[in-house]
Amino acid sequence: MNETVHDAEKNDQVNADDYAEELSRSTSLDEQYLSFSLGDEIYAVDILSVQEIRTWEVPTMLPRSPDFVKGVLNLRGTIVPVIDLRAKFKICKPVYDETTVVIILRLEEKGRIRVMGIVVDAMSDVLFINKDNIKNTPEFGGQGDAEYIDGLTTISDVVVSLLNTATLLNIDDIDHTT
Repeated sequence: MNETVHDAEKNDQVNADDYAEELSRSTSLDEQYLSFSLGDEIYAVDILSVQEIRTWEVPTMLPRSPDFVKGVLNLRGTIVPVIDLRAKFKICKPVYDETTVVIILRLEEKGRIRVMGIVVDAMSDVLFINKDNIKNTPEFGGQGDAEYIDGLTTISDVVVSLLNTATLLNIDDIDHTT
């Protein structure tokens, strides 16, 4: 009987190892993104840059800030700037209701940590996107909001814009976009 229990445990371990190997093979080319809506459009950010998701709360206003800068939040002792992507991208008139959320993004780059909240209409899903299905952003001549987009993909015939978190969290950009 002892051998039977040992064999069953061994089989469970083999099955778990097989599953883990299959999972790593199936997702090795996949990128994970958190998708959300801005008006009628769907956008997504790299899930590794998402620190947390918060329900909408009115932030503390900052004087003389651009209209898309909603203010700052105190996040467990860290002051976090909050921007409304709908206003920044001029997609739609922002409405703050029960589906409005603030996605707290965090990026560590060159030893510097940047944290910022982005206001969006509603959360969608976590998307697993194969790298081969990410297309380049079309050239529109000049800079503009296309600089915030890393690529485009299609999910169920809907185009999803994949945002560049580093560009989005560029604090210096806030002063120059008013």
